[in-house]
Amino acid sequence: MTTDRLPAQIIRTQRFTLGVPGQFTLAPDGSAVLFLRSRAGDDPVGCLWALDVASGTERLIADPHVLLGGQAPGAAATDGGRGWQAGTPLARLGIAGYATDHAARVAAFTLAGELWIADVGTGQVRQLPSAGPAANACPDPSGKRIAYTHDATLRVIEADGTGDHAIAAPDGPDVTFGVCEEAGAVSLRAGRGYWWAPDGTRLLVARVDSAAVQLWHLADLADLAKPPRTVRYPAAGTANADVSLWVTALDGSRTEVCWDRHAFEYVAAAGWDCLGPYAAVQSRDQQTVLFLAISQADGKATVLAEWHDDCWVQLIPGLPARTASGALLAHADRRGTRHLTVGGAVVTPPGLQLRALLGVDGEEVLFAASADPVQVHLWSYQAGHGLWQLTAEPGVHFGVRRSGTLVHVACRADSPGGHTVVQRAGRPPVPIPSLAERPMLRVHATRLALGPRYLRADLYLPSWHRPGTGKLPILADPYGGASSQRVTADLDWRSLLSQWFAEHGFAVLVADGRGTPGRGPDWERAVYGDLFAPVLEDQVTAVQEAARQYPDLDLGRVGIRGWSFSGSLAALAVLRRPDVFHAAVAGAAVTDQRLFNTHWRERFLGHPDVFPERYEASSLVLEAPKLTRPLLLIHGLADDNVHPANTLRLSSALLAAGRPHEVLLLPGVGHASMGPGSSEQLLWRQVRFLQRHLNARAPTAQS
Repeated sequence: MTTDRLPAQIIRTQRFTLGVPGQFTLAPDGSAVLFLRSRAGDDPVGCLWALDVASGTERLIADPHVLLGGQAPGAAATDGGRGWQAGTPLARLGIAGYATDHAARVAAFTLAGELWIADVGTGQVRQLPSAGPAANACPDPSGKRIAYTHDATLRVIEADGTGDHAIAAPDGPDVTFGVCEEAGAVSLRAGRGYWWAPDGTRLLVARVDSAAVQLWHLADLADLAKPPRTVRYPAAGTANADVSLWVTALDGSRTEVCWDRHAFEYVAAAGWDCLGPYAAVQSRDQQTVLFLAISQADGKATVLAEWHDDCWVQLIPGLPARTASGALLAHADRRGTRHLTVGGAVVTPPGLQLRALLGVDGEEVLFAASADPVQVHLWSYQAGHGLWQLTAEPGVHFGVRRSGTLVHVACRADSPGGHTVVQRAGRPPVPIPSLAERPMLRVHATRLALGPRYLRADLYLPSWHRPGTGKLPILADPYGGASSQRVTADLDWRSLLSQWFAEHGFAVLVADGRGTPGRGPDWERAVYGDLFAPVLEDQVTAVQEAARQYPDLDLGRVGIRGWSFSGSLAALAVLRRPDVFHAAVAGAAVTDQRLFNTHWRERFLGHPDVFPERYEASSLVLEAPKLTRPLLLIHGLADDNVHPANTLRLSSALLAAGRPHEVLLLPGVGHASMGPGSSEQLLWRQVRFLQRHLNARAPTAQS
């Protein structure tokens, strides 16, 4: 069947991200757009392009094949085994990222470890003589010099290739400057840990000292001659890296930014705008966030705003920030709604949930928000002009806006990757084509609202199934965690995969319960102190209510599958509710919550020394003796996000309790379920396990 080739297509297209335009930068006058895109839907080599808005003409600025003399481009960046959970494409080759000066005339990037700059106007691309393998390149606002990192050192080189020198070098074996690594500043969500002053004479630089962070080891058990890989991992209850900020001059002199780092050890955001350097810092318990204005003269930090929450202060992408006049942009959670605030005043109505700040252009604020949790729309606010909605058609929308020009990406249910157009007043829209492949499979999903909480859900039925011709086993296929929704108005690779499972004999149910984004702060915080009980309860409700509405769904044959958080949820479902769930596939599951990172796990469960009972209540290992249903455990042995020890410890506990189960270990595979090293056979193993234990039948034989 054509359907059977979908897993290979997902892997080949890197989850349908190849050929999709992204990472847009607008010129200050809105006349041009820079972006990255590969040449085809199966081409992993990212190229830098420019679009002239007036003419609609695209120009190829930087082609890695040309720059490297026809050699295959090396990997510019990988996801470090974290995959979609970090929100980045997997193992993209060629140009994985770039940065520009203020005028968007000079673009800097790294390729095969080398440092390059492009003159956007002329199209000339030059390699600069970096000190060694380079990363995190960024021009100063004037475009006269380029900063980059090499060997944990922040360096600056003139745009003409002269004067390369270090401005911040490590003063210890576990110290980095200008790089925000996972073990250092988890909440910064960025690899580049430095920010230029508008005049290009100074930088705000992050120093990360990971010496106190514990060492973990990842061994390639398929290669006995290969030594284990050592990583720093701040697991719940253990030491974080020491993160500090420094105002640094081009000659290397620097001044430390002063705040109480013991009380506020997380740097949640940092930057340098027209008003000066700033930072947002967060307490270890994540219940307090301070916004600091930083003096570039002496490093003194002044608290401009403080936020507190009895559970946790949610970090919203893009916030806090400031307009050109100094109005502070932040959020406020009131009566079940997450509002945008400007200068402390709420500017969005009840029921409109703020999702992200997308950009600030002078006094105009572009943001994403949801009235319906399955949709995300673009909104704009400006003092004196008020609030207005920029998008209306169903979908998940995001974009970039500058000087009246909007790059608008509409992700809809018709194709993965979205549709991108450039909109400018008085001109017809200019498309930026996506070259992504069309999926080999058509989705047949019905949107539902289930139970008293109106759980948003999608029901995927086989294309060959006809109502009344026989009952189908149910396969719950949720994520359920705080970082991701599954039920949205767009089409992504996970939706296609749910349909693929349906074609092999299942009614696949995807439901978003409490804890998932999009339905406001109270919905998110329902899992505070207990990560799993509310989530599992909602999955039970979803299964039972869907079967009540659709008599062809068989409550006597219910399975559940998941990866990462949903892997934990799947295993827990057959441990706690064998009356509802009859088989489970659990991939990359956190089974002992103390083995996951500080910032993410302590947000929900607190510090394990203070709340040990919460960690015990969320432990799958302690519940292992309860297993009475078939369970398949899967884990990549190169996973440095959820260590394989999680699965191995659960398996050991199951063996000790005499509970039969299956284990599939994947050498060389990281945290991504459909990333480098994995194959379509991983999905076939899952579908055959579930068919066997749920007595599922498809009309044609699988190969």
